[in-house]
Amino acid sequence: MQETTKHKTRVFSGVQPTGNLHLGNYLGAITRFVALQEEHECLYCVVDLHAITVFQDPDELTHNTREVTAAFIASGIDPTRQIIFNQSQVSGHAELAWIFNCVARIGWLNRMTQFKEKAGKDRENASAGLFVYPNLMAADILLYHATHVPVGEDQKQHLELSRDIAQKFNNDFAKTIAREDYPDGFFPLPEPIITGPATRVMSFRDGTKKMSKSDPSDLSRINLTDDADAIAKKIRKAKTDPEPLPSEVKGLEARPEADNLIGIYAALAGTDKEGVLRDYGDAPFSKFKEALAELATEKLTPIGEEMRRLMADPVEIDRILADGARRAHDIADPILAKTKDIVGFIRS
Repeated sequence: MQETTKHKTRVFSGVQPTGNLHLGNYLGAITRFVALQEEHECLYCVVDLHAITVFQDPDELTHNTREVTAAFIASGIDPTRQIIFNQSQVSGHAELAWIFNCVARIGWLNRMTQFKEKAGKDRENASAGLFVYPNLMAADILLYHATHVPVGEDQKQHLELSRDIAQKFNNDFAKTIAREDYPDGFFPLPEPIITGPATRVMSFRDGTKKMSKSDPSDLSRINLTDDADAIAKKIRKAKTDPEPLPSEVKGLEARPEADNLIGIYAALAGTDKEGVLRDYGDAPFSKFKEALAELATEKLTPIGEEMRRLMADPVEIDRILADGARRAHDIADPILAKTKDIVGFIRS
């Protein structure tokens, strides 16, 4: 079992197993995960406890958990170098979340915009889990003393809450924390990692809305399991405006569909929007879409093929998750034990 670290640099992030992983998940999260593993100790979690804040069909949840795992590996995350696991196999997430339920304030949770969006007008019918979801997210991160979290713009508020919870815990239990020889506080204040031109990928049918699996139109997104023909078709049918592409980034203002497609190309090509517009500025969308379709099929088709291969062997995926959970326990268990000591729990 690993010793509790004094705030070693560590990255944690998770993806919900809610089905139909798409280009937005890939560019907004998974590609970042692949890059981060080159320089950091990383834990990548399939957050199945988060998923059940709204009802999930049990068989679909099992399938989707394996599918996210397959996507991680197919995209280039090495499960022998980094830790890939599903959240529910490490009970410390739920235990620490309860402690944080007692640290966080209701007023903090009432300000969470994502709860308001997900609960909608019928808030009284939302699950209690959905309301305290941010406390579990804080537990996910802080259970490993993670110092950095790759997040999209829509998750920054949750990370800020994690920092608030960490700070309040450190203040509330300052006396016992100091006694345990943590003079700078027990929990680190995690920092966000937000990089790249396509952190937020928008719908192909409406450039003002985020790409989502819940959109009724399959043409609104590229699924990671789409074949080359489907990818090319969706890009060709993506909504655009009648003007040619601008030659400068400023010209993308008030043109959300153009801005979205340029950002996607930049992210897939490993460049920036300025670089894309140097090559395609003043070009008609038809020419640019053909180039984007070619690039997208080149980058995404092998991932879909590898995901299908991995999904054909669920026993191997489950073995990878179990091994990851064992290694996650090695980090989490000493931190949770020390947390219990700090709070005053008696443990054997």
